[in-house]
Amino acid sequence: MKLKSIYLTALFLSFFILNANAQKGWINLFNGKDLKDWNIKIAKHDYNENYANTFRVENGVMKVSYDGYNEFDQQYGHIFYKKPFSAYLLKLTYRFVGEQAKGGEGWATRNSGAMLHCQDPATMLKDQDFPISIEGQILGGDGEHERHTSNVCTPGTLINYNGKLFTPHCLDSKSKTYAGDQWVTAEFLVLGDSVIKHIIDGEVVLEYTKPQIGGGNVSNFDPKVKTDGKALTSGYISLQSESHPIEFKTVQLYDLEAYMKDRAKLDKVLAKILKE
Repeated sequence: MKLKSIYLTALFLSFFILNANAQKGWINLFNGKDLKDWNIKIAKHDYNENYANTFRVENGVMKVSYDGYNEFDQQYGHIFYKKPFSAYLLKLTYRFVGEQAKGGEGWATRNSGAMLHCQDPATMLKDQDFPISIEGQILGGDGEHERHTSNVCTPGTLINYNGKLFTPHCLDSKSKTYAGDQWVTAEFLVLGDSVIKHIIDGEVVLEYTKPQIGGGNVSNFDPKVKTDGKALTSGYISLQSESHPIEFKTVQLYDLEAYMKDRAKLDKVLAKILKE
């Protein structure tokens, strides 16, 4: 009986250690099977109403689709991971497919985004269009024009760029244009309110600092949530539905919070995971 007890204790400790180590590695925010770890907010609809099955999983891919819409009618949607993060590397693989939904805005053609440091989706009002957040804007080529991807837009927020407060709504990255339905991998390195870097194909294509609440470009929000001047040190992560079908094959995150007080360890971990 004593030997059995020792064996069970050792087994439990091994499981605990393995689980703890796993939590220090890559986390699959999207499990490839369902949306159980995600919450949905679509403008003009209640929290967690997945209107017209906009967000769905088919063949191991998260799809944003509009086959159930008669008209898009500015029903901007976002699907939020269940918990907030502060410091992390977010990696997602996406592609645009098909045709834009009827009634979608011209600027929203082949347009989506990874929203960083979002407000709690439960605090969004029914008719609110976008979460107060920093948008890692995802664009696909239209076959005619240069369209950089991994840009930044600022619904209800502001950033510093080149050491100065940047007040326009969007800022282009220096990425190349990705046309057609090819899969593209985008990474976003977010370190609290200190720095955010957008990375495509291993290259930093955009970098800015000091994200904070402020500015416009968000409508029908609760004024109590929009505390202008407040630093964005953490928040939720969401993916957009803006009227053009898009698919996400992977959505992964490496939590860096544990390394934020040790720059040497942080740099070592980043040097490793940015190669993966």
